[in-house]
Amino acid sequence: MAKITFDGNPVTTLGDLPAVGTQAPEFTLTGADLGEVKLSDFVGKRIVLNIFPSLDTGICAQSVREFNKLGEQFDNTVVIAVSMDLPFAHDRFCAAEGIENVVTGSAFRSSFPQDYEVLMIDGPLSGLLSRAVVIIDENGKVTYTEQVPEGRTEPNYEGAKAALS
Repeated sequence: MAKITFDGNPVTTLGDLPAVGTQAPEFTLTGADLGEVKLSDFVGKRIVLNIFPSLDTGICAQSVREFNKLGEQFDNTVVIAVSMDLPFAHDRFCAAEGIENVVTGSAFRSSFPQDYEVLMIDGPLSGLLSRAVVIIDENGKVTYTEQVPEGRTEPNYEGAKAALS
């Protein structure tokens, strides 16, 4: 179990992110159009999973904006924003913000939280996803992970960029 904090207070996640070098677990999320978003949909592309608790928080919203920029910078790369927010919230946010380089995926009826072990099991946001980044190569192997240690901080964007360079 990953030990992180939220506002300085201890929080436990279900487990640890998939290890670098391992095959990424398959997932099925719900897209903004209510269709399925699957890992297997992106075979042959690099995937950046931007995982976070909720679009309705400033840091989570900022991470989607930043990863939207990152999605413009790298060829053959898909950014997927993953949270427990309903697909309608993802759609509303992306439309209002002009987000065009991110695929959204709601984990509200998915095994993604368990498969990627990012479910917070205690603390004030229990039941939501922790803030994390997972990068998967064209062959489905995990090449980079970051479990953000404090819920009120942003991911390491430079680390993600370096992993894609």
